[in-house]
Amino acid sequence: MQTRCCLLFALAALLLLDAPLQTAAAESAMSRVSAHAFAFKSLDGKDIRLASYAGKPILIVNTASLCGYTPQYAGLQELWTRYKDRGLLILGVPSNDFGGQEPGGATEIEHTAHGQYGVSFPLTEKADVKGAAAHPFYRWAVLERPTDAPRWNFHKYLIGRDGRIKASFPSNVTPNDPRLLQPGRRSDGPMRPFGCQNPNKIAVLTSSGASSGAM
Repeated sequence: MQTRCCLLFALAALLLLDAPLQTAAAESAMSRVSAHAFAFKSLDGKDIRLASYAGKPILIVNTASLCGYTPQYAGLQELWTRYKDRGLLILGVPSNDFGGQEPGGATEIEHTAHGQYGVSFPLTEKADVKGAAAHPFYRWAVLERPTDAPRWNFHKYLIGRDGRIKASFPSNVTPNDPRLLQPGRRSDGPMRPFGCQNPNKIAVLTSSGASSGAM
């Protein structure tokens, strides 16, 4: 309710501002929301609302079918299989933004992701992830982490239980990379990213080499 009031206030204020001030105000309002404010369309046209996963970690990856990193689909599927029952959502976002490496439609994307790599985690419809036409989640993410924007396919955003970006990993950090999967601790004790009651027995998504924070 508080977020909605903030957004409504921001929208009302925009109507009274000159264009440059409108842009600044819009960016300020957007930076106050969390990832849970956004939704995607799935590859088959259904709504995927991130708010439905509040309280759970989310790994959002911009994917492509013809990329040298496309085999990461297999590692992401392994991660999903291992941790989905502990609360993890992995969300693939097919995009043609980098190198034109996702040129096909839903059928071609399904053939690669589902047919070749056995992916069962959710995939969105093809979307822009950079520039003015980027999906609203990615425009928000750039405002949140200006230096961590996707620069190629299979960039990864880790969203914490509170809906804030906790870490960002470049394309060359694979799903089983030690920088992504390693024991982690908060200052106040062990991290429990996936709802496991014994965090000392699992790997967690943190990174000393990436931009990260406590979940």
